[in-house]
Amino acid sequence: MPHETAILTVTGMTCAACQANVQRALARQRGVSKAAVNLVTGQARVVFDPSIVQPPQLVSAVEAIGYGAEVPAREASAVAAQGARDREQLAEYRALVVKAVVSGVLGAMTMALSSLPWILLAITAFVMVWAGRELYANGFRALVHRVPNMNSLIAIGTGAAFLSSLVATARPAVFTGAGVAAEVYYEAVVIIIALVLAGRALEARARRQTAAALRGLVSLQPTTATLVDGASERTVAIETVERGDMLLVRPGEHIPVDGEVIDGSTSVDESMLTGESIPSNRTIGDMVTGGTINRAGAIHVRATAVGPDSTLARIVRLMRDAQAARAPIQQLADRVSAVFVPVVMTISGVTIAAWLAVGGVAVLVQALAAGIAVLIIACPCAMGLAVPTAVMVATGRGSEVGVLIKGGEALQRTGEVDTVVLDKTGTLTEGRPVVTAIVVGSDPATGSDPVWSEDALLAHAAAVGRLSEHPLAEAIVAAARGRGLTIPGARDFAAEPGQGVSGVVNGRVVRVGNEAWIRAQGVHTDSLSADAERLAAAGNTVVFVSGPERVGLIAIADPLRESSPEAVAALRALGLDVVMLTGDRRATAEAVARLAGVSDVLAEVLPEAKAAHVAALQQQGRVVAMVGDGVNDAPALAQADVGVAMGGGTDIALDAADIALMRGDPRTLASAIRLSRTTMKTIRQNLFWAFIYNVVGIPIAAGVLYPVGGILLSPVIASAAMAFSSVSVVTNSLRLRHARI
Repeated sequence: MPHETAILTVTGMTCAACQANVQRALARQRGVSKAAVNLVTGQARVVFDPSIVQPPQLVSAVEAIGYGAEVPAREASAVAAQGARDREQLAEYRALVVKAVVSGVLGAMTMALSSLPWILLAITAFVMVWAGRELYANGFRALVHRVPNMNSLIAIGTGAAFLSSLVATARPAVFTGAGVAAEVYYEAVVIIIALVLAGRALEARARRQTAAALRGLVSLQPTTATLVDGASERTVAIETVERGDMLLVRPGEHIPVDGEVIDGSTSVDESMLTGESIPSNRTIGDMVTGGTINRAGAIHVRATAVGPDSTLARIVRLMRDAQAARAPIQQLADRVSAVFVPVVMTISGVTIAAWLAVGGVAVLVQALAAGIAVLIIACPCAMGLAVPTAVMVATGRGSEVGVLIKGGEALQRTGEVDTVVLDKTGTLTEGRPVVTAIVVGSDPATGSDPVWSEDALLAHAAAVGRLSEHPLAEAIVAAARGRGLTIPGARDFAAEPGQGVSGVVNGRVVRVGNEAWIRAQGVHTDSLSADAERLAAAGNTVVFVSGPERVGLIAIADPLRESSPEAVAALRALGLDVVMLTGDRRATAEAVARLAGVSDVLAEVLPEAKAAHVAALQQQGRVVAMVGDGVNDAPALAQADVGVAMGGGTDIALDAADIALMRGDPRTLASAIRLSRTTMKTIRQNLFWAFIYNVVGIPIAAGVLYPVGGILLSPVIASAAMAFSSVSVVTNSLRLRHARI
């Protein structure tokens, strides 16, 4: 039975240790083949065998270790789901700010009231119960389930300080009798909680900023639409719009849903979806995308895709899933995080024991302070945030320039690419071929004068081509209609992929295809060879047409994109090898390649063989990105290390590749590669600082510098440093929002 994927919403995670605990619990379940948990998005992506395990059991596995989990109901729209998540994050941030500010004020009061221990006790207890309730509940719950986390370290550290202070207040003789001063740490407990909450508030704010691109997309979705019902118009909620409904869109309004223009003409701003700032003209018969802006005239639109099927909802869903996906580089942080908290707890215990062993009971205060400082300064949060925050910001930054990247793995692989394979049609060229010439050949049997006129040849080719979806066939049909020709009917249609098509027209078999295939049917094309070579050398694709005692050719040109030479130059400037791969004849392919600036050409390659050519490059040790239309090139896209789908707006194949270029501009591929390289640099910086912070900070907190200069880190300073480490990692990731790509 095929595996299925479930997305769980997990609550209660606050650090990388939490993430590692949940991921380990899910991965251990029988029937689960893969589990990936994202700390930033609060989601777990689980691949499982439904014959062995079901989502409710996965939820139970998470709950069994003290965290909350649920399988989200199938939302009506990914846009609505993301909006709800944004509101939850905002509420969380505001609550943290209030608690941090109140705790900070009370912390200042405790320092001013240091001579009134019982009042300090009351204030501290209030802060612990009100502001720190979640810290203690989560931390001790994790201890009970034997999966300690960052909250556990804070709870143990501040809890020990509070209990010591409580004994010193109520029974000071316990300390004085042993020759130790009865000191209290109430102000330290309150300030530590205030600093921890302040750090988490700043972290929450920064994490919200990492999803700015998603919120920008969500904001494109209008809440209402103008429904046209006969002669009347009325405003309705967007959720009530159904496929087939007629909608009026006035100038300046967001187009509410995907649809077809049935009346009027306008220009549409698609910049938020494609990154293209120049509006596109739309008229009757054209498609428009929900969320884009109608800039000019009023238009009537028939809804074709609504709710979860709309382009905007699909893009939001794609970005949300991408931001929840994990990059391979995160595995190192995961391994460390899985054992981090138990190791820190052990170090804290060893620190206290070492101090007591050296100084006896007389250094109990210093021993306790050092042990607590070790617990507080240790921060697995920074390690957990180092990778996903950068991935979230990078995928958002990519969407701003029309590049959709499907998660951390694709993002990381893109930066490793050294060879780019470009399909010709629709990638380097416009993908809108037009007929440029028609040549009628001699009778293939007798060599006598032509018995087919240009119009007759074109009409017969169009009769067969009308039954095909190939772009070249569409060009032939369009040319016939443009000449006002009557296109006869055809039957017994058959297609040979990569070769041609055939059908019976007026009782005669007509074939349309490449020269080799036509010749294989026993048709002589010698009279056309010179014309075919001449037209192909000029960059035309040559299609041969044969019928009984008739033969001819149709030259079709697919104009080179204006941006293609610049795109190839940009890729080469990044140190990449560029290859053009096409099924077209070599003369045509080389002509297009010369114009685009590509020197390495693989021509006359059948669709099913494209993947083999990509594999051959990989066997040479190359890391290959394949760029195609996302449909006909699907096998090659899947074979490549990075598959890149060209497209624009509603017609993009979002599920066909690792990266989708929404603008349909090959130059944006270079932007994607630059973004990947910059992101990986940022991730490495994040991981370095996260690791080095703990490597340096924990020994200092333990007191290794005390024998040198009497330096002993107080728990308060340790808590401030801990908060700073997480915020610094997220802030570094946020720099990607302004990366020059």
